[in-house]
Amino acid sequence: MNDYNLRDRFEGVQVFVPSAVVLGTDVFDQFVDENILRNAALQTEDDTSITRKFLGAERFPEEILGQLAAFLDLVHTPLAVRSSSLLEDSQYHPFAGVYKTYMIPNNHPDPLVRLGQLLNAVKRVYASTFYQAAKDYIRVTSYRLEEEKMAVIIQKMVGKAHENRFYPDLSGVARSYNFYPLAPSKPSDGIVSAALGLGKMVVDGGNTVRFCPRYPADLIQFYSTEESLNSSQREFFALQLDAAPDNSLATDDALVRRHSLREAEQDGTLRFVGSTFSPDDDTLTDGLGRDGVRVVTFGPVLRNRLFPLPQLTELLLDMGSWGMGTPVEIEWAVTMSSGPGETATFGLLQMRPLVISRESDELQLENVDDGGLICRSSQVLGNGIIRDIRDIVVVDYHAFDRARSREVAQQVSLLNSRLIREDRPYLLIGVGRWGTLDPWLGIPVTWAQIAGAKAIVEAEFKEFSVAPSQGSHFFQNITSFMVGYFTVNTRNAAGFLDWDWLLAQPALERLSLTRLLRFEHPLTIRMNGHQNKGIITKPE
Repeated sequence: MNDYNLRDRFEGVQVFVPSAVVLGTDVFDQFVDENILRNAALQTEDDTSITRKFLGAERFPEEILGQLAAFLDLVHTPLAVRSSSLLEDSQYHPFAGVYKTYMIPNNHPDPLVRLGQLLNAVKRVYASTFYQAAKDYIRVTSYRLEEEKMAVIIQKMVGKAHENRFYPDLSGVARSYNFYPLAPSKPSDGIVSAALGLGKMVVDGGNTVRFCPRYPADLIQFYSTEESLNSSQREFFALQLDAAPDNSLATDDALVRRHSLREAEQDGTLRFVGSTFSPDDDTLTDGLGRDGVRVVTFGPVLRNRLFPLPQLTELLLDMGSWGMGTPVEIEWAVTMSSGPGETATFGLLQMRPLVISRESDELQLENVDDGGLICRSSQVLGNGIIRDIRDIVVVDYHAFDRARSREVAQQVSLLNSRLIREDRPYLLIGVGRWGTLDPWLGIPVTWAQIAGAKAIVEAEFKEFSVAPSQGSHFFQNITSFMVGYFTVNTRNAAGFLDWDWLLAQPALERLSLTRLLRFEHPLTIRMNGHQNKGIITKPE
């Protein structure tokens, strides 16, 4: 950024990496060993028990305590305590979103209390190294959990305070490769997922705005007012400033909470990204100047050029890809200028490699009779042939109810755990968006709940279709583990799925909303990554 004078390239915008300190992996080793935590954590399957042990550990390297206290003397703004393990950011198997990030207000008047809150956040990140999700994740790789070491980044948060809420105006994830390009964009043009508020909305697979930085005004997801209302962000995440971090054993970040768009409008932040739907004339207009339903479209930024977000993300993706020698993913956050003399800021929070597998040979998929196929799709992630699948976990299309999607997630998790124990990779078939934050848009599984799947099929609802979520950690994991990913959308002729055949097969295990099918002969999954096409053949 210094070499290319990036800080002065965009007028009125300060581009920077937020200040941070790093606790190296040696601190993790010392903490775990001095408190005799490693063996117990490796053998314990209950996350709550692991959290209790780590929070209760009293020994922390004294030299580090002094350095953290000195850091807190200088910094009084909210902090993000981020994981950065050896495996998480590796070049060939990045573990996106497996470990935890915790945010703290860092605003207590007593410096010792602030230090204690920071240490608890660090201990929680350390504990997440041994959570069951991480163990399941590593189990399907060539790694061993004993090899893992955790560094922690303590980073100043990007954002502003609005009453008791702290959050950036815009945040998101940008990737230098797009697995689902729509003309005129190409895969190498990249993709950006953006949201109002904290980036949890993006990385957890919630509703976001997706655009190609080279063609930012081409927002396919808003092609109709009905689709705009279905797929737009309805709430945002912010850090609660007037709540102290507690010592509960919950593993989630209790201080990051949901808020309504009404609150964002009161804060003055919705105007940067909002549009208004007028039911009287069925129109969607950028800005909040009219009465009507508020919709997050990023129209003021992308169409009216209120902020150079497309140009900045495109440049940083190019620089990152060149610098790392591989496609990259970046996380970013923006605070907008609220008036004359105020400078907008663009914070580059994180950059990691993006694993992409492409083979030179092209798989021919055209001359295959559909009668012998379970699925055909022209929206496929992955390349190559998978031949060893004899099990299918399938959501019952006829019994599925969006109000029961959390129940589906639990049933899929049970079947996934069984198949991982039996060392049987499987094909996963469902409806809506897998790994979504919003249970009304799909099935809200975590990656650990489907970690044994070798290929995944995502079909549309009976009522409408949902675009795949490319900014989420869930999606990053699919690419990292070379999992085949088929999107089937019969409404736009993007393939078919033989539901009648699937649901007519005898089930090895049948739950209320899902089934486990097992076949004597394997089915075959073929994916042409160059054409983004794929087929899944029925067992011979």
